[in-house]
Amino acid sequence: MDTRSLGKSGLKVPVISFGAGTFGGSGPLFGAWGTTDVEEARRLVDICLEAGVNLFDTADVYSDGASEEMLGQAIRGRREQVLISTKASLPTGNGANDWGSSRSRLIGAVDAALKRLGTDYIDIFQLHAFDASTPVEEVVSTLDRLVQDGKLRYIGVSNFSGWQVMKSLAAADKNGWTRYVAQQVYYSLVGRDYEWDLMPLGADQGLGALVWSPLGWGRLTGKIGRDKPIPAGSRLHDTAEFGPPVEDEHLYRVVDALEAVAAEVEKTVPQVAINWLISRPTVSSVIIGARNEQQLRQNLGAVGWSLTPEQIGRLDAASAVAAPYPHFPYRRQEGFARLDPPLAG
Repeated sequence: MDTRSLGKSGLKVPVISFGAGTFGGSGPLFGAWGTTDVEEARRLVDICLEAGVNLFDTADVYSDGASEEMLGQAIRGRREQVLISTKASLPTGNGANDWGSSRSRLIGAVDAALKRLGTDYIDIFQLHAFDASTPVEEVVSTLDRLVQDGKLRYIGVSNFSGWQVMKSLAAADKNGWTRYVAQQVYYSLVGRDYEWDLMPLGADQGLGALVWSPLGWGRLTGKIGRDKPIPAGSRLHDTAEFGPPVEDEHLYRVVDALEAVAAEVEKTVPQVAINWLISRPTVSSVIIGARNEQQLRQNLGAVGWSLTPEQIGRLDAASAVAAPYPHFPYRRQEGFARLDPPLAG
């Protein structure tokens, strides 16, 4: 398993990491993702470590903390072999301080996560969303203190807009606080919005992308296509409303290209979709999920080989969408493009 630096940090992460959202799944969203028990979680961790995948991602809101608890049990006795990534900021209760990124909330959330995970430090801690009600100086200074205290080693964000990231980085730079080195983002062949603002920002500011939902919220599994409606047992029937929307014709165009390339390289549609992501600028690691050993082993087959430039070009073309303002002139007009050529696509 190849490794890459996480942004401009010295931390090396595998190009494939494992998302533990299926661990202990409960509720309408996480229950549909999967209901992996402790025994199976240990088995999936075993397979990951054998393949060189040592980064495991979770969050406090995943099944009300059960995901963190089960991950902690699955890695017990081998903490030094793994990297743990977790997140906080989204609501975990109805109390006034049960949500957000205030100093009080972050200190409490980190301590609670450490207890559930059964560890005394978190390798990568990310804010799960931007808290507009808390000054960025309060947020970043608190994270810096938690780093100085040894509870966190690296910090990042998830689901932030470009201006929100830059405002936070500016506060860190001005005051000498720990900078973000990661941004966990949605990115897939049917969702390339990351490329407009966050990818250039990541390249400029040294933030490595940890990609979530690389299969477009379960749409790029190879089971859905132009003449293949969503299967009866698909989780999309229960979870589509929670994820990014995709127009049918755009999805079919991408799947047609994926199927053609998959046949050429003798790989599956998901393997090609993940491999395409690994080749993109600023991507440090692609987070895969799996409800069972078979799914995990198939997704691990996305590494160890490469698409040709011609095949990547066809996937780029099939998945391309019109750039929104103010990006479209930089994509359509030579004068603008010379000032700011795109990193990808």
